[in-house]
This record gives sequence, C-alpha cells and structure tokens, in this order.
Amino acid sequence: MNEEVIPILHVQDATAAVAWYGRLGFAKQWEHRFDPGFPAFVEVARGRVRLFLSEHKDDARPDTLIYLRVRDVDAIAAEFGVQAKDAPWAREIELRDPDGNRLRVGTPTE
Repeated sequence: MNEEVIPILHVQDATAAVAWYGRLGFAKQWEHRFDPGFPAFVEVARGRVRLFLSEHKDDARPDTLIYLRVRDVDAIAAEFGVQAKDAPWAREIELRDPDGNRLRVGTPTE
C-alpha cells in the first residue's frame, strides 16, 4: 500500500458534489451511509488523486483550500469558462465548488 493524504471536503449534497467534481475528471468510487437517510461519505478519484466528500457536519469546514496539480489546466479552465493565469511556479485557476470549497488547479511551469 502506498501512503497518501486524502483531503476531506464538506458538502451539503454529495450527489450534486460528485457531479460537479466529475467536471474536473473525478469519478465516484464508493459511498457510505450508516443508515438510509443518514449523511453520505463519498470517495471520488481522478487517477491516483482522491478526495473524500462528506455530508457530516464536523468532518470539515467550508472554504477549505486544496491544490490540484494537473497536466492541462487550460482544458479545465475551458470546462469552467475561466481564464488561467501564469504564476512563477505554475499556470493556474481557482475554482469554488457549490459548497464554497476552494480548489486551486495548476500545471507546473518547467
């Protein structure tokens, strides 16, 4: 097993969040609920990158910032209708998911 860090993001509606993260190339891996009608805890993945999306109140706070390195930030910028900007370390965009979590997405400059 490879060690890894998996950010947990708070979401109000896991189904809507999975659809939004699908636009970033993430796919739902699994979903857990303790009982029907209870809050969902979902894993989404994009290659080896994984995120946990949780409807549980105390798992994470809105306005969390994560950084996602990708091969082609311009393709993601086009999907979301935003303009990528050049920084000394990467070409980047910043997005907010429907729950207010911030994602800085970048392609490193080489």
